[in-house]
Amino acid sequence: MNIKGIYKTSLIDYPGKICSIIFIGGCNLRCRYCHNPDLATDSKDLRIYTNEETLNFLRKRQGLIDGITLSGGEPTLPTDLEDFIYSVKKIPLSVKIDTNGLNPDIIENLLNKKLLDYVSVDVKTSPDKYEQLVRKKIDFSRIIKTIKLLKNSAIDFEIRTTCIPDFVALEDFQIIKNEIGKVKRYYLQQYINKVTLDPSLQEHQPYHPSVLKKFRDFVQTFSEICQIRGI
Repeated sequence: MNIKGIYKTSLIDYPGKICSIIFIGGCNLRCRYCHNPDLATDSKDLRIYTNEETLNFLRKRQGLIDGITLSGGEPTLPTDLEDFIYSVKKIPLSVKIDTNGLNPDIIENLLNKKLLDYVSVDVKTSPDKYEQLVRKKIDFSRIIKTIKLLKNSAIDFEIRTTCIPDFVALEDFQIIKNEIGKVKRYYLQQYINKVTLDPSLQEHQPYHPSVLKKFRDFVQTFSEICQIRGI
């Protein structure tokens, strides 16, 4: 699984549950604002945890946590993801996965096998701005497919966007609305400029909370729940 980090207890990462966070090394994007650059680039300086070591840790956490969050990096990349989740479900623990949405076939397979309980999809910005932000061309239709799969599933999911100035503005949310339609949960995340994959973005100052609240007011037109994280 290329596990490069474990956070023992989180009260906020998995809505309604106490979870441990499992961080997967490697990513198929290079988001310039990424605040986990060592994970995204799969740094050799990070310790590697074996699958069995991680599962044993989780077994010892029974009664203390309700589930896990698979984060990264991008956790849909490991080839043994299905087997690992299956082992987690046998403990038993609920499973949440954080994804950039670019691997809808992986998500579809896991949904069909009832191996996921909650999914968080990062929508970075509107389609035309993706290449500037993530340093590669992407097929936004794959993200839309992931969201449609989740809408048609029986599990809860959320959309989230990190609101970085120059890359995410009100007009981008209008485009996102047109692309993804109505959703149940949408979370806006404040930009943190302390550690970024692209050091130049550390000079970008986060939006004032009043701007994020304007974004929230608009996003509420196509989501049942919209909240701001990080302010």
